[in-house]
Amino acid sequence: MNFSDSNLKGANLTAAHLEGANLEWADLTGSNLSEAHLEGANLEWADLKGANLSEAHLEGANLSGRDLKGMNLSKANLTGVNLKEADLKGANLEGAILEGANLFRTNLEGAFLQGASLRAARFIQANLEGANLEGADLKGASLKAARLIQANLEGAILEGADLKGANLEGAHLKGANLYLADLMGANLSGANLEGANLMAANLKGATYDDSTRLPSTLSPSKLASMYKV
Repeated sequence: MNFSDSNLKGANLTAAHLEGANLEWADLTGSNLSEAHLEGANLEWADLKGANLSEAHLEGANLSGRDLKGMNLSKANLTGVNLKEADLKGANLEGAILEGANLFRTNLEGAFLQGASLRAARFIQANLEGANLEGADLKGASLKAARLIQANLEGAILEGADLKGANLEGAHLKGANLYLADLMGANLSGANLEGANLMAANLKGATYDDSTRLPSTLSPSKLASMYKV
C-alpha cells in the first residue's frame, strides 16, 4: 500500500491494517490510528501531530528524531521501536510496551509511563524529568546518565537496571525494586527511597544529602560506599 505524500489529515483509521504501508511524507495530523496495525510501515517524515495512536501496533517502527509531543500512545505496542532523540514531552505512554526500545537522548519530560513495560529499553542520556513511571517495569533497562529529576518511580521494577551516573535528584522511589541495580555515581540528593529494595545493588560513589530518605534496611557497608554532600 502506497500512501506516500497522501493527505490523511483527521482520517479515521481505527484498527486499520497498514502493515508494511508506505506512509512517507503522509499528513496524518489529527488522525485516529487507535488499534491500527502499522508493523513495518514506513513513517519517515510523516506528520503525526495530534494523532491518536492508543493501542496501535508499531513494533520495530523508526520514529527517531520525531516531534511526538503530547501524543496519545497509551497501551501501544512499541516493542523494539527506534525513538532516538525523539521529542515525547508530555506524551501519554501509560501501559505501553517499549521492551528493547531505543530511547537514546529521547525527551520524555513530564511523560506518563505508569505501568508501562520497559524491559531492556535503552534510556541512555534520556530526559525523564518529572515523568511518571509509577509501577513501570524497567527490569534490565539502561538509564545510564539519564535525567530523572523529580521523576515518579514509586513501586517501579528496576531489577538489574543500569542507573550509573543517573540524576535522581528529588525522585520518588518509594517501594521500588532496585535489586542488582547499578547506581554507581548516581545523584540521590532529595530522593525518597523508603521501602525500596536495594539488595545487591551497587551504590558505590552515589551521592545523597540530608533530605534523602534511605531505606531503613540499608546496610552500613552500602552507606559507607556512598558520598554525603
